[in-house]
Amino acid sequence: MTHAPTEPGTGGGARADAADVTSDTPPRRRRRVRRWIAGCAVVLVAGAGTTAYWLYSALDSNIKGVDLDRAIGDDRPPKLPTSGQNLLVLGSDSRAGANAALHTGRVSGARSDTALVVHIPEGRKRAVAVSIPRDTLVTRPECTGRDGTRLAGAKRVMFNSVYSLAGPACVVKTVEQMSGVRMDHFVEIDFAGFKELVDAIGGVTVTVGQDIHDPSSGLDITAGTHRLNGTRALQFVRTRHGIGDGSDLGRIGLQQKFLTALLTEIKHQDLLGSPAKAYTIADTLTASLTTDSRLASLTKLAEFGRSVNGIDPAAMETMMLPVRYDTQDPNRVVAARPQADQLWQALRTDGTIPASARRSPARGDGTP
Repeated sequence: MTHAPTEPGTGGGARADAADVTSDTPPRRRRRVRRWIAGCAVVLVAGAGTTAYWLYSALDSNIKGVDLDRAIGDDRPPKLPTSGQNLLVLGSDSRAGANAALHTGRVSGARSDTALVVHIPEGRKRAVAVSIPRDTLVTRPECTGRDGTRLAGAKRVMFNSVYSLAGPACVVKTVEQMSGVRMDHFVEIDFAGFKELVDAIGGVTVTVGQDIHDPSSGLDITAGTHRLNGTRALQFVRTRHGIGDGSDLGRIGLQQKFLTALLTEIKHQDLLGSPAKAYTIADTLTASLTTDSRLASLTKLAEFGRSVNGIDPAAMETMMLPVRYDTQDPNRVVAARPQADQLWQALRTDGTIPASARRSPARGDGTP
């Protein structure tokens, strides 16, 4: 059976059509087609760039920054003589906004219920996290109050009251003056954001060695391993009555345990290696984040994150500032000497922390 030859321009399938475009289409039409394709590519690239810029700007503007040098002034300890870094991490327990729904009772205002001095020695392969009990009696330096007025210095004030009265810059100033350790950076996350962060990564796994029942925080778990969602994680880090002597010292042990588990989860999931996951985490985290002005952008946070990415969470050492119960008020603690002095000296010089500084006379039992 024979087939009639195909007339040019009347058929022949896709291959013939493609040949027509390249061989039979007039040069002017070919140039128009190329310009149209190029124009579409420019529109797509520009649209993608605009979307990326919008996403970046939205996240970047979420972060609140505090200029520590301006707020504190020049009366600060010298920087580390090495490339080590010191970071003050605060967990704020505000009773306003999204945090209000997370509370029971009638306590108002804002508290800093978690305070960690994180020391990253030269080389940035390990880290030490030192918890400062919120009930520690300290000397508060002169600061600017939250209402903008001068706040005179005072002795024997509770550590977490400094945040309530004067905000994070005054907390940094207080920590620097009590320790002699210069804080290179400061990061604060509110508890509403903490809850959302845990939910965003799908929960965190912790193991406890005893049953914990705390009506105040709502935590009720048995000894063993548990996967905690955001709500239960928040109960976990707030628990104090269900463990140890019921003081804040017992809660510190749980907070440090959870911190290690959280960092391990983030590293295990390689969250920073997935753009979609990274955006979800960044969107959740930046909305509840306050940092010093030198970290107050996605670019700067990412740079800092990359610089400490070599730290293994399992190798991070956690401890509590050595404290003893106050002789005048047994419900409060004060820095224990010489242990506390030895600890701060080690951080100031990027040196080894002596064994004596790792033990606290008042445990409570807050040492994990």
